[in-house]
Amino acid sequence: MKKFLQDFKKYSQATYRILLFLTAVVIIANLMPREGKFQYEFKKGEPWRYEVLIAPFNFRIYKTTEELDAERDSILKNFRPYFVMDSTVHSKVNDGFVLEYKKQEEDLKSKYRFLKRKNNSTLVSEYVKTTTDSLFKHIFDKGVISIPENYREKEKDFELMLIKNNLAEPYLASEFYSLRSAYQYITRELAKNLTLVSNDFKGIEDFISTLQIEHFLVPNIQIDDNRSELEKDNLLKNMALTKGIVLAGQKVISKGDIIDNQAVKKLLSYKKEYESRVGTLSQYNIIFAGHLLITFLFLTGLYLFLYFYRRDVYQNLKYITFLLVILTTVIVLTYISYQIPDIPIWVIPVTILPLIVRTFIDSRLGFFIYVTAIILASFFSHNSFEFIFLQIPAGITAIFSLYKMVRRAQIVRSAIFILLTYSLFYTGLTLLQEGGIADINYEYFLYFTINAFLLFIVYPLIYIFEKLFGFISDVTLVELSDTNHPLLRILAENAPGTFQHSIQVGNIAQEAAYKIGANPLLVRAGAMYHDIGKTATPLYFTENQTSGVNPHHEMDFEDSAKLVISHIEGGIKIARKYNLPEKIIDFIATHQGTTKAKYFYNSYINEHPDKQPNEQNFTYPGPTPFTKETAILMMADSIEAASRSLSEYSDKTIDKLVENIINTQIKEGQFYNAPITFKEITEIKEVFKAKLKNIYHARVAYPKINKNKK
Repeated sequence: MKKFLQDFKKYSQATYRILLFLTAVVIIANLMPREGKFQYEFKKGEPWRYEVLIAPFNFRIYKTTEELDAERDSILKNFRPYFVMDSTVHSKVNDGFVLEYKKQEEDLKSKYRFLKRKNNSTLVSEYVKTTTDSLFKHIFDKGVISIPENYREKEKDFELMLIKNNLAEPYLASEFYSLRSAYQYITRELAKNLTLVSNDFKGIEDFISTLQIEHFLVPNIQIDDNRSELEKDNLLKNMALTKGIVLAGQKVISKGDIIDNQAVKKLLSYKKEYESRVGTLSQYNIIFAGHLLITFLFLTGLYLFLYFYRRDVYQNLKYITFLLVILTTVIVLTYISYQIPDIPIWVIPVTILPLIVRTFIDSRLGFFIYVTAIILASFFSHNSFEFIFLQIPAGITAIFSLYKMVRRAQIVRSAIFILLTYSLFYTGLTLLQEGGIADINYEYFLYFTINAFLLFIVYPLIYIFEKLFGFISDVTLVELSDTNHPLLRILAENAPGTFQHSIQVGNIAQEAAYKIGANPLLVRAGAMYHDIGKTATPLYFTENQTSGVNPHHEMDFEDSAKLVISHIEGGIKIARKYNLPEKIIDFIATHQGTTKAKYFYNSYINEHPDKQPNEQNFTYPGPTPFTKETAILMMADSIEAASRSLSEYSDKTIDKLVENIINTQIKEGQFYNAPITFKEITEIKEVFKAKLKNIYHARVAYPKINKNKK
């Protein structure tokens, strides 16, 4: 059991790494479409480049979207909505009119004398009520219709279905009264009847106007929205989706035939039927096995790429987890697009993947994993060739347009370039395939614009990944290098000499990093914090001793050495207290490597020539630098500090200083664990020499005025 636990511990990282990859394989394969993938790629206007295609089964030829849209428009254009007649309206309208008339009847009689006359033994006033009742009955029996706004444009020829006694019969709207024509009919007929009892035409006209009959009129034929929508849906559901059939054994297309509109319809119909049949048969598990195998092979390729070409990433489980999480996230997003038709796959900002990977690792790995992601994501696209064709140049543009993400304007520029890349390549592909600009689908440009706009979530995503995995981005490095950072303000106030030393180290180290292709922002940020431990006891370091008092004169050499060495451990504690990233803490831990506090070590030997010193008391705890950036900082720190003690600043003394310090560090094995070459060290030396000569260059002495000269 003990041996098993030892072996498990020994190979635990390798086991976790493999489990992470296998988990990603299973998740991605489970998301893949369960329909069989059609094995042919084709485009309208191109020749069929495969062998003659014979239909293996019967399949119907589906109408194109344009044909279905035209047929749907025709159905909707000729659709007759359903109306219902309300038989109770007449009595309600007449009752309301009579009630209002009775209220005004006496006033009307006194104003219009003809109302007091008799017509066939009945007062005209009563005659008005009976006449209007019969007129109301007439118009409502025939029908007063209200036509909705959306049908007004074809009101003259408007056809409808009128429901009477649960039966629907076709009518023209012109067969019924409108509110206006009903009012005109009633007033005209009422006036005609009143002229039989009076010649006061002006009085009759004024009387009818006073009745305000239009206020009582309401339509009794109105649209039945529920029935209309139900019938409309039934018509659309019954619309034939296919037109024609291809029988098993019949030729679909021959090799070399130009793919015209009819051929496209046949091929798309065959594809739809093929994928539907494969997805519903017992081959479901075989399809899953195929996706599992393909995903496994692609992720194995990624595994081997990391193993052979990026061992630093391969050995770091955080990086492995990060890469697999972001790869799986892209597949999940394209899966969501596949499941929800209203979200086109083109709006998914997959170019975020190389941007984020480039930010935390590098461009080469970013592009490799991006290609892996888009090939797997292409299974969710209806046209895999078009998807891959457009995504690859967009990914390349993303990587080259965002070399350093340190300003907000850079992501705006990158989004514009990606939008242009999508648009130009899509336009070129359409012109190539369709042979004309008229066939360009302008909706794609809207999708590309949304895609580019969504790229702006890269900033919050970078922040999230930094917090989840402990990474550090260029944006964070710029923020950390700001001298207004709280910890740097403390350094500037408590140890101003150390603060100035840190700035100078950052300047020369950054130039060296540029020269050999290291990360200059990381080196500069590391330089700003490498001596932060000196804030605890600033006066014990010579650069802060402005009063001329040196407390080490009262201490023995071992205690002095321990105190100076302690700024490494103290700096790490302060950095962790202020939540500095681990990559910055690495500079604090390694900037002295395993060198000795030589001033106190040599002084101890000189004072005790016969006594063997305890070297551990004079040696920094390490570790030694293990990256190019930490190695550069170690060189820059030692050289900048030593350059302050030169008695003479000349090209010769500066060259000798740089050579001696760096050669000594090499001899002591300080760069053994750092991936830095002798060629790069030589280039770094030249940068340091040039920078120091610029800092300490000789100035021309200004001549004094000779006061004795007249």
